[in-house]
Amino acid sequence: MKIALDGPSGAGKSTVAKALAKKLGIIYVDTGALYRTIGLYVRDHGFEKSDIKNIIACLDKINLGMDFIDGKQIITLNGKEIGDEIRTGEIAMYASAVSAVPEVRAFLLETQRKIARENSVVMDGRDIGTVILPDAEVKIFMVASSEARAKRRFAELQAKGESCTYEGVLKDIMERDKNDSTRKAAPCVPAEDAIHLDNSDLDIDQTVERVIEIIENVKK
Repeated sequence: MKIALDGPSGAGKSTVAKALAKKLGIIYVDTGALYRTIGLYVRDHGFEKSDIKNIIACLDKINLGMDFIDGKQIITLNGKEIGDEIRTGEIAMYASAVSAVPEVRAFLLETQRKIARENSVVMDGRDIGTVILPDAEVKIFMVASSEARAKRRFAELQAKGESCTYEGVLKDIMERDKNDSTRKAAPCVPAEDAIHLDNSDLDIDQTVERVIEIIENVKK
C-alpha cells in the first residue's frame, strides 16, 4: 500500500506519518529530510538559498544513502549519518529553496519511487500525491491554520533550546507557505483525488485516528 500525506509546513505530517507507519506496520519515508539534507550541504558550503547555479552544481558532489533500522529512517550524506542538525528553522528555509529547483526534485524522484515499489509506505511531503506517487491508493492533504502551526513549531524549537519568537516562527511559516505553493516545480497543492484533513483543533492521536478512518473508508 502507498499512502501519500501532503500539506504545508507545520501541519504535523511527519509526526502523524511516523505514528501511522508504526500502527500499520509499514515504512515511513520522510521525504522532507532528503531536501533538508541537500539544504544542509548547500548551507555548509557557503552558498545562498537563491544561488540556483551552485545548488545544481552541488548535486554531483552529493551521495545520499537511506536505510531503515527498526522502522526508523537513517539518512547518510557522503557516508556520514545525518541527525538533528537538519531540524532547524534555518535549514527548513534552505530545504524550501532547494525543493523549488527542478534539478533537485529530479535528483530525488527515483530514490523515493524505488522505496515505494519495494515496500508498503507512508510518505509525507508537499507533492507526494501529485508527483512522487500519483498512483497512491490513499492521498490525504493535511492542513492547519498558520497560527496553529506556528504554536506547534514554536513549542518544538523551545523544547530543543533554540532561541526564537512566536512572531518569527509565524513569519517563517507564512513565507514558506507562499514559496511552496507558488513555486513552478511541484507546488504544494492537493491532488485532485486527495482527501482534505484540517487538524487545527486536533492533537496527534486524534489526527492519526482520523487518518486511519480515511484509510479504512478508502479500502471499502
